[in-house]
Amino acid sequence: MDFPKLVLKQFCKTPVKVTVYGEGITEDGAPEILLNTDLLCNYQDCAKTVLTAQQKKVEVSGVIFIPDDFIPDSPTISGGYVEIFGVRREIAKGRKARNPDGSVNYIELEVI
Repeated sequence: MDFPKLVLKQFCKTPVKVTVYGEGITEDGAPEILLNTDLLCNYQDCAKTVLTAQQKKVEVSGVIFIPDDFIPDSPTISGGYVEIFGVRREIAKGRKARNPDGSVNYIELEVI
């Protein structure tokens, strides 16, 4: 059965460079890099102002929607970073949204 795509490729026009870390580390103690690739995505961001005792701070976070499973060998995405609009943002949470048959409908990355 074909399930409808919830994130359509025609609406993914923002270029993003995605680097996904694995669960292990290299001999040097650096994170193991599973994938480093350029993709097109749908990016939604937001900003909030946090008042601290010393100054006002603006925190920017965003959500990246990618229509395909760009890393099928990994069941989860737990860390890494993206480069979008010339800014590097850390992946805080990754989600593979699955169809009832277990196939991946889209990938959602929350970045900070």
